Parts: sequence; structure tokens; C-alpha cells
Amino acid sequence: MREHDRLFIGGEWTTPSGTGTIDVISPHTEEIIGRVPDGTPADMDAAVAAAREAFDRGPWPRMTPAERAEILGRLSAIYAERQQSMADLVTEEMGSPIGFSIFAQAAIPQMTLQYYIDLAGTFTWEEERPGMLGPVTVTREPVGVVAAIYPWNVPQFTFIMKLAPALIAGCTVVAKPSPETPLDAYLLAEWIKEAGIPDGVVNIVPGGRETGAYLVEHPGVDKVAFTGSTDAGRKIAAACGQRLRPVTLELGGKSAAIILEDADLASTIEGFKLASLMNNGEACAAQTRILAPRSRYDEVADALATMVGGLSVGDPADYTTEIGPLVARRQQERVEGYIRIGQDEGAKVIAGGLDRPHDRGWYVAPTVFGGVTNDMRIAREEIFGPVLALLSYDDEEDAVRIANDSDYGLGGSVWTADVDHGVEVARRIRTGSCGVNMYIMEPNTPFGGYKDSGLGRELGPEGLSPYLEYKAIPRPA
Repeated sequence: MREHDRLFIGGEWTTPSGTGTIDVISPHTEEIIGRVPDGTPADMDAAVAAAREAFDRGPWPRMTPAERAEILGRLSAIYAERQQSMADLVTEEMGSPIGFSIFAQAAIPQMTLQYYIDLAGTFTWEEERPGMLGPVTVTREPVGVVAAIYPWNVPQFTFIMKLAPALIAGCTVVAKPSPETPLDAYLLAEWIKEAGIPDGVVNIVPGGRETGAYLVEHPGVDKVAFTGSTDAGRKIAAACGQRLRPVTLELGGKSAAIILEDADLASTIEGFKLASLMNNGEACAAQTRILAPRSRYDEVADALATMVGGLSVGDPADYTTEIGPLVARRQQERVEGYIRIGQDEGAKVIAGGLDRPHDRGWYVAPTVFGGVTNDMRIAREEIFGPVLALLSYDDEEDAVRIANDSDYGLGGSVWTADVDHGVEVARRIRTGSCGVNMYIMEPNTPFGGYKDSGLGRELGPEGLSPYLEYKAIPRPA
């Protein structure tokens, strides 16, 4: 068992102020695999004070971007060498199949870190502009102390997509990992210390919702970056609005995958293994509404049911596993509750259902509902599990209408033999991203959503700007 009794504050492993602990439970065995301190408000005070000191008086924000990039390059090299250990740990913590973990829980976070290191050398940090009355220098400065609060489903990715741009910008960070997955943050903290990032630049305090709420409202914080549920995002937005504090929110989704008439069905259905069922369906951008033309509906239903019914469900550490357990018993019960809701609404289970694949572990059978209409709860609410809703449409206009008829606007996809036409359709979908014949998040492009899917963007150059303040310095001609 991995047991930690300290917190990472001010570059040191410090004794927590309280005696509470958080047990980390394997979703596969239901056994305790780790334990960490449960951070208190006093611990957050200490972490924010350390970050404040490092920002107000430390070297980090006063370094050039190139100097910060050089130090972060050491962290990136360590990460690249030890990706497997990170992937193994996240799989153990939250049940992500190891094949997916290697890619999304370790390699993509490291690639994102390296992307921002490289961006430091090409980003416009300062420029001269001709003003109306004389020349003006426009410079970018770090926003200050950042509160980074992130979830359990892809903990390293959602942490790094905040940490990397914040650090390159010159900010300091107080991070609160989810209580379900704090262990990977401890491993990253060890690498941060080994890389020689100055004390207080990164501080990590695990804790529950109250600890996170305390951090959001802390007077020593200059910006909040949050990934999580839409309900929590609304509360954070309200708190930040009250304090006129900048905030980035990456929230929920209910993405639609539109299968056009000319789509190759075999490759499309194979593509849904990642696009729709990535990470056991515990992904905000998962394509969980499948829109099929009425003329091909039965064909799509049969192919989708065959694919989903044939998935390997089991031990997430087994490289043959395609669907692992859900993160917690409450998540298992939540997803099973939605399966019951779908049945009560009149949708038909065409694959999976309520029979659990294993007696031990928080498993749910991958499930497909047919006969779904877009007013059903299973088509409108984020389930966050391996449950797909198959809807029919009359023509392309109808497909676009259904896809856009959602409270969310995070992701989407179009599947077609004509890629150029697929791009035209993708332009009409009101979401922050929409793939053609695939769905994936690229570290060098903006990620975020419309409507209830959040505020602002992460990743790409657009993901660096929220950690910067713009200053104009005019002077006489």
C-alpha cells in the first residue's frame, strides 16, 4: 500500500495540520491501496502562503520564459522516462484500462508539458505597437497564484493542462487533486522536486469539496482553473464573479456523433471504441449520443450492439481489457440508475444492461440504448459511464438540429466517406471541438466548450493566455 503522511508545500514534505486521512480504494479489488492526508483549511492557508511568497518574492516569475522552460525541460525528461509508472498508478487508482492509460494518462500529459516548454520560445511575450500618440510596449505578465482543481477521470492530463501553461507564464500554483486519485499527484511532486523547480512554485494539497471551496475563495489566490461537473462549475463561477477573479471552467458534455449516409460503417463503429467509450466512458468529451440516418438505423444498431457486446470487460491492468471498472461504488450506482431511467423512459437495451460483468469491483456492463429520442434524460444528461444512446434522424439538417439541441457544447464528431463535406457539417455543430472520422484532443489546439460545458479554453496558445495579464506601456514619440 502507498501511504503518504505529508503534504507538498513550499517545496518540502510538510506535516498536515489535521489528523484526517483519505483512503484510496482500488475500483477493481475494492481494497485500500493508498492513504494520504485530508487537507484542511489551515493546510490550504500554508500552501497559498508558500505560493504567494514564491510569486511575490521568489525567482520564478522574474525568470525569462526561456529560463523557466529550461527548468521545466528537466521535469519533462523525467516524465518521459517514467511514463509507465505513472500509467500503472493511475490505472490502479481509478480503473482506466492500461492501454488507454499509457496513452492518455501519461504520454499525452507529458506531450502537453513539452508543448508548452516549446511554445515558450515562439510565443509573443512582448511587442511594440505604434500608438495614436506615440509608441506603445505591450507586454505579458503572469497572473499570479493559481488555484488548480481537477477531477479523477484523467487526473494527470487535467492537472498538466493547467500546470504547464501556468508555470511557463511565471505563475505559482496550489493544486487540489480529487480525493479518489491523489496518489499520482504525489508521484508528480517527487519529480517536480527532483527537477529543481523552486520551492513554493507548486504546492499540492488533497482534500474534498469543502477544501476545494475554501481554496477557490482564498484571498491569496489570483486565478482559478477548474475541471469537473457543471453544477460545481456554476458555484465556482459565482464565487469568482463575486471577487472579480478570473476563472477557467472545463465542465460536462453530451457529445453527438453524426453518422452520415455515406459513412463506412465498419471503420466508424471501430472508431467509437475510443471516441465514445474512452476511459470506460468516464470522459467529458465522449461521443455518447450516436445519430444514425433513419435509412441505416437498423444496420447501425446491429453493428453497434455487436461491437459493444463483444468488448473485453475486466482487470484494468490487463492489456487485453477494453472496459475497466468505474472509479467508485457511487459512480457504479449512478450509471446503473441511468440504465433504469432509460428503460423507464421507453428506450430499448440492445446491448448490456443491468447484469454486472463481475461480482467484485465497480463494473457496469457496456450498454447501448436504441429507440432513444432527444428529449429523454439519457440523451440530455451526462451519465459518465459506458452507456450509449442511439438516435435516428431524417436528413442532414435534422442531424445538425438534434446535435445542437443540448445544454452542452463540448465535443462532437462527423463520420463520412467525404472528409471535406464532414468538415462543412462540423462547422455547423455548436461545440468547442468536432472531429471528422475521429475524436481526439490535441495539445496544441484549444479545448473547451459552449453553453453548460464551461468558460474559456485550455491547451494550445489559447490555453496560455488565461495565465497572463496584458500591460500597455505608452511613451512619448
